[in-house]
Amino acid sequence: MLVDTHCHLGDPAYDADRAEVAVRAWDAGVGHIVVVGESREASERALALVRGQPNLSATAGIHPHVAGTWSDDARSWLREMLARPEIVAAGETGLDYHYDHAPRDQQRRAFSEQLALAAEAGKPAVIHAREADDDVAAILRDHPATRCIMHSFSSGDALLDAALELGHAISFSGMITFRSWSSDAAIRRVPLESLLVETDGPYLAPVPHRGQRNEPAHVALVAARLAAITGRTEAEIHAVTGTTAQRVFGKRIAG
Repeated sequence: MLVDTHCHLGDPAYDADRAEVAVRAWDAGVGHIVVVGESREASERALALVRGQPNLSATAGIHPHVAGTWSDDARSWLREMLARPEIVAAGETGLDYHYDHAPRDQQRRAFSEQLALAAEAGKPAVIHAREADDDVAAILRDHPATRCIMHSFSSGDALLDAALELGHAISFSGMITFRSWSSDAAIRRVPLESLLVETDGPYLAPVPHRGQRNEPAHVALVAARLAAITGRTEAEIHAVTGTTAQRVFGKRIAG
């Protein structure tokens, strides 16, 4: 099945029509949506949103933009969140040296500790990497027991090499439909069984919706572009990325 493995469905951008957004996703063939938490508040919203909804799962974590909020209390909170069956991954976590909204040392600490908590819980981690490839790769190598999803991948070959060596899944978003995208060769390097698709909604809407609010139904356009790049059919991409999502995120993501 088709799985949107990364959508901020709890974002206020969906407050006016969240139910209709979900219906459009199901009508487009999406079988499951992973609702991402990028802060304590967003993670709690995501958890509330997915309760009792078998086609929705949530993640919980601290984004590098808010890594300054990481603390002993936040560590305890995340450990408790990861024990919940609705929470299928830690994150969105990682490093962002483009904006530097949090000091880099705090980003690295929060990232490393969230990877450790994910491994402790037996769940994967969702990784954000922007202009920090070397440090992301080094920290991933420090936590080889943690399964990871490289979210909306657009980094360089060195980080891709590290992720593939560690057996991580590589997720692609609507960015691969943009005219500015120039990394088809990187996509072709990823083993078919390591590919995932996502929207990152409400951000990164694929062509022909670029500049508009993104939503889970549009993950079908990402899958179509991935099929064209890899020389596969859309049905093959739906099937293989859905199977990978089930393997990586666990049994809650069922057909």
